[in-house]
Amino acid sequence: MKYLAKKHIKLPKRKQESHKGDNGRLLIIGGSIDYIGAVMLAGMAAFRSGIDLVTIAAPEKVAWAINTFSPDFITKKFKGEFFRVEQADRIIELSNDFDVILIGNGLGLRKQTLSFSQKIIKNIKKPKVIDADAIKALKLSDVNNAIITPHENELRIFLDNNLKNKKIVKGIFNKKINHEKRAKNIQSVLKDFLEKNNIILLKGKTDIIISKDKIRFNKTGNAGMSVAGTGDVLAGLTAGFLAQTNNLFDSACSAAFINGIIGDYLLKKKGYGFIASDFIDYIPLFIKKLNKKI
Repeated sequence: MKYLAKKHIKLPKRKQESHKGDNGRLLIIGGSIDYIGAVMLAGMAAFRSGIDLVTIAAPEKVAWAINTFSPDFITKKFKGEFFRVEQADRIIELSNDFDVILIGNGLGLRKQTLSFSQKIIKNIKKPKVIDADAIKALKLSDVNNAIITPHENELRIFLDNNLKNKKIVKGIFNKKINHEKRAKNIQSVLKDFLEKNNIILLKGKTDIIISKDKIRFNKTGNAGMSVAGTGDVLAGLTAGFLAQTNNLFDSACSAAFINGIIGDYLLKKKGYGFIASDFIDYIPLFIKKLNKKI
């Protein structure tokens, strides 16, 4: 089993002659009247990764809340309290101005929103990070050039929705098999999906990062990271790195490792009382340390 270590982490390098936008432009699509904080956490994590520009497309009430929360974000406001499928065309056109798309944080599971998410993912060919509720809308045939970031239950839903053979799905989640066997099973079952330049970052006690020809395991992190919002931080960090490097596998590995070591630091500092927003300010500090290999 190949576990991630500091030496494996490949972080973005900033050129001294950079201009605004040269270090990545990210569009985050998320939020609903029920879930406002998720997209904010993702956006702040992306900014702290070192990216230049983060724009958040959100329902108008969510977008105004984001603007009140932070002056750093540009927001694109959409009518209503949640996204509807008829709003997808505007997003698809908007995506042309960005390097990477992150979709899913706080979207919710309304039927209209799931249809909206499906249309976005199918029609935007740029690199994507697909998280949270958007994973539950995925169709295998529609996804390319993407990192998906499910936890175990989200992966189970994704596989149940897309695989006819339920015995295969049950086998993947057999508690008696080890992480390496589970990873190889996923890699085999989703061979065609991974061949389309897709990466799976399976979150858990041990994170598993899977491409068509590589598997890595990450042991940083702890049980306190089950607190709400840490997955949104991870998604934002992953998208931020991807927008700066255009390397899907390395971005997923680096984000998982850094998110976990921050969680471990917070556990030592605060015990299990830490929350997702505590991660944000430590992201640039640990990136700086890792650039020096700590």
